[in-house]
Amino acid sequence: MSNHLSAVKIPTNTASRYWSAIAIDAAGRRQIREITEAKAFFLASFPDFTPETQVSDSQVQRQLWYWMQEAEDACRDAPWRVWGADLCLKCFMSQQIDYVCRGLASRFGAEHGFNSSDLLPFVLDEEIGKPHRHSPTYQSFLDEILHSFDPEQSSLATWTSRLVKHHKPLNQFLLEHGIYLISDWAILNDTKPKQLHRIFAEFHHLTPLEIQRAQQILDAYHAVYRSQRLNQRLAGVKGKCHPPTPEQLQQMAQRLSPPLRPEPLLRQLQLIASRLREYRIYVRSGKLNSESLDATPNKPLDIAYSEPTPDEQNEFLTAYRQQFLQGLDTAIAQITGDRTKKLQRRDAQKAQQFLTALDLFHCQGQSMSDIARNFNYKGQFQVSRLLKLKVLRADIQRELLVYLSDRILEKAQRYTNRQRLQTVHHQIQEAIAEQVTKVITDAETEASTATHERHQKTRSLFAQRLCLYLDNRSNIS
Repeated sequence: MSNHLSAVKIPTNTASRYWSAIAIDAAGRRQIREITEAKAFFLASFPDFTPETQVSDSQVQRQLWYWMQEAEDACRDAPWRVWGADLCLKCFMSQQIDYVCRGLASRFGAEHGFNSSDLLPFVLDEEIGKPHRHSPTYQSFLDEILHSFDPEQSSLATWTSRLVKHHKPLNQFLLEHGIYLISDWAILNDTKPKQLHRIFAEFHHLTPLEIQRAQQILDAYHAVYRSQRLNQRLAGVKGKCHPPTPEQLQQMAQRLSPPLRPEPLLRQLQLIASRLREYRIYVRSGKLNSESLDATPNKPLDIAYSEPTPDEQNEFLTAYRQQFLQGLDTAIAQITGDRTKKLQRRDAQKAQQFLTALDLFHCQGQSMSDIARNFNYKGQFQVSRLLKLKVLRADIQRELLVYLSDRILEKAQRYTNRQRLQTVHHQIQEAIAEQVTKVITDAETEASTATHERHQKTRSLFAQRLCLYLDNRSNIS
């Protein structure tokens, strides 16, 4: 049996696709091979076709498949047709397999570090045109596709693509590269609310409020999308899961309390699916023991990482404290400076009174009534209106959180690996938010304390850093 190598692209929809096969050489490179026996069989069986003829795939494939069934039923009276039809169909299938692999490489390869040649060996495990060993316990992937194909149900191209994307060895490779070939909507369909709670609590470490909201959204999705899909399946309608329609999103949104508009709801659904996908990739790629998770749902995830040494811990804590103070100083300077500039544009005297009132209240411990008398105000309500301390603290809190989030995570990367950091990311964010909130709460408590008590207590960290900023500002001016 002979074949010829070719580097020429196979023309689309021409008869030559039934005798041109994709192969892998000894060096792992992709090749196109012309299988002369398949070409001879095809042209003899379809005398009206030439190599350049545009053919109807459905008619050709149905005829080839029919010959295979007819010959097998006739107890091998026509083995030549079985062999020839098998060869031609496998040539076509190899090209469809190559097309799927190139598509996957085009979508994910650059980001995840692979090309189509890395994928082909998982799905092209037979050299077309050469005899291969038949065994009751082994079946090549091409044989598996062909023997399960039914032209009454789908085209050979569609059936081949579907089985390639569901082939376990290929999917295992993709999982190891961080790719899980299933749509967001299919993931949401087969995830139970209890599973979501466990995954979001133990793997993603979300807050109870975030988990509760995600469960509500998943319940609404199941009640509308999954319910309608099940009805379609019962009616005989099959196919992949498509994104929810605007009408479905509207129905889901109405089930939520508080309700969401369709566009934000769609983004929330995609975020939930993304987190579930991340968990499934982790489990299926062998980096996490899924059985232990199910057996002990309250046990923390056992992800290997090197514990920081005491010196590294002290170094990180020192860097964290420095970063926190720097962030607080930056936030105070940014927000206070912005407020001062805004007042200056309207009234320069008000801007100066604002800075003075901050100093008198936080640094010198004067009451707002005393400050009002110093400014010849009618009452302390005018000082409160000038300072707007609650708004000032909230703005500084927001600015500090934004400042710290990225910088602290960047520092943490030096003391642990990326895998561990992904797991504790949310915990770090919560710890930062908790400490920032405490600083602001302490400042709020201090501000509401009577003047004589404030004189007797150590000033809050917020007040200390605000006074340092005011001192520096007065020295500069």
